[in-house]
Amino acid sequence: MNTINESAMSQTRAHLPRRQFLAGTGVAAAAVALNQKQTAAGNTIAGSLEKLALFGGPKAVTHPHDDATRWPRYGKEEEEAILELIRRPSYDPNAALEEDWRNFLGVPYAKAHFNGTSALTSMFFALNLPPGSEIMVPSYTFFATILPMRLFGLVPVFVDINPRTLNLDPEDAKKRLNPRVKAILPVHWIGLPADMDIICEWANEKGLIVLEDCAHAHGAKLKDRPMGTWGRMAIFSYQMTKPLPAIEGGMGVYQHQEDFERATAFGNYDIPGIPDNSPYFKYKGSGLGVKFRMHPFAAALARCQLRGLEERNAAGVRQVRQLNDALLELPGLYEQTSGRKDITRLHYSWNMLFVDEKQVGVPRDRLVEALKAEGVQASALHYTLQHQLPVYTEPEWWHHLPEIPDLPGSIQANATNIALPYFTTEVPELVEQYIQAFRKVWAHRKELA
Repeated sequence: MNTINESAMSQTRAHLPRRQFLAGTGVAAAAVALNQKQTAAGNTIAGSLEKLALFGGPKAVTHPHDDATRWPRYGKEEEEAILELIRRPSYDPNAALEEDWRNFLGVPYAKAHFNGTSALTSMFFALNLPPGSEIMVPSYTFFATILPMRLFGLVPVFVDINPRTLNLDPEDAKKRLNPRVKAILPVHWIGLPADMDIICEWANEKGLIVLEDCAHAHGAKLKDRPMGTWGRMAIFSYQMTKPLPAIEGGMGVYQHQEDFERATAFGNYDIPGIPDNSPYFKYKGSGLGVKFRMHPFAAALARCQLRGLEERNAAGVRQVRQLNDALLELPGLYEQTSGRKDITRLHYSWNMLFVDEKQVGVPRDRLVEALKAEGVQASALHYTLQHQLPVYTEPEWWHHLPEIPDLPGSIQANATNIALPYFTTEVPELVEQYIQAFRKVWAHRKELA
C-alpha cells in the first residue's frame, strides 16, 4: 500500500479521451485485436461468452476474500511491544513515537493525541482565531475535519471537490473566498495528495493559513515533500482502518513552537515537552480543560507499524496498478487520480473507480449489481456529505450559520463511483479473477442495459 509514483499511463489516461490515449501509447493495435473478438452483436469482450452470474451463470470470483482484506495486520513485534507494556507500564512510547514521527516527516514539533479527532480539535484551538472566523474545507470528508471548529466559534466554508480526485478543488475555493475566511484545510483523500503547491501559492497570496488533514496520507508526497509538511499545522489518524493502524490514535504536526505549545496545553495536563519559560507552563497540572493523551498501547503499535510503512504502501500501490491498469482498458471506467507525475500516493480501505454511464451504456447501480453477483466486493459507495447534515443548519451550535452551497462535484462523485476493496496482502489470483469479472460484465453490457 504506498508510495511509488503512479504509472505515467494511468495518469495520462485521466486527461485524454480513450481513443486518443490508446493511439498515443501504442495500445491501439491491442485494442483493435480486442474489438475483433467481439461478436456481430457487439456483446462480448475478450471472448467472454459465459452467462452472467446475475442471470444464473457461474461466478467469476471464487477466491476467498477473508485474508485478502484483513486489517490491521499485526505480528510478533506488535505482540511483544504490548506485552512489554503490560509487564512494565509506562508512557514512554508516547514520547518515542513523537520523536519517530518528527524524524519521519522532518518537522520540528509533533504531539501524540488520543485520536485524529482530538488532534484536529487541538489544532483548531492552537489557531487562536477570533470567533466568527471561517475555514475553507471540503464537505466530502469525515465529520472530525469540521465539527470541532464550532467549539471555538469557527465556521466552515464548504468547498467542492474534483469528482475524479475526491480532493478539494482550488478553483472552487477561489469562488468562495470572503473577508471572514482565515484558513483553508484540504484533505488528502484515500492517500492521494491534494494540489498543495497550488493551494499554498493562492493561500499565501490571500493571507490564509494552510492546514492539512492527513488522516489518509501517511507517507504520501507531492514533489518529494511529505504530506503534513506543507501547512502550518497538520494532523494524522492512527485509527485501525488507516494506513498506519494503532487501533486508536492521532498525531498533530506543527511548524511553530507557539502552535505546538498551545495544542499541547489544551489536552495534556502534564504539559509534556513545554519548557518552563513558556507562557503555557503555568498550566502544568491542570491543562486547559480536556485530556487527549494517547494511550501508550497505541503508541507502541504505531511505532511498530511505522517501521514497515513505506514498504507496505509500495506493495499496495503495485498491486492496485496490476488491477486498475487492466480495468481501465474497459470503456467508461476511470480511477481516482490527479494525473500528476510528481506525486507519491498510497491506497487504503477502498480502491475507488468511477463510471461514465453514457460511455458504458449501463447505469452504475446495475453494473454494481452484476459485479456483486460475480463475487466482486463492489459498492456504489455513498459517502456522507457534511453540508447535507442537520447539525450545520441549527443556529445553537454555531457563531453564525454556515452557508449550505450546491456542490456538484461531491454529488457527482457519489453518483458515479464503484468502490472496490483494498487488498492488504498479495493475492494475484483474486486480482486476476476481479479483472475477468469486470471484463465479463462489460462484455454483457447490452444485455444489462
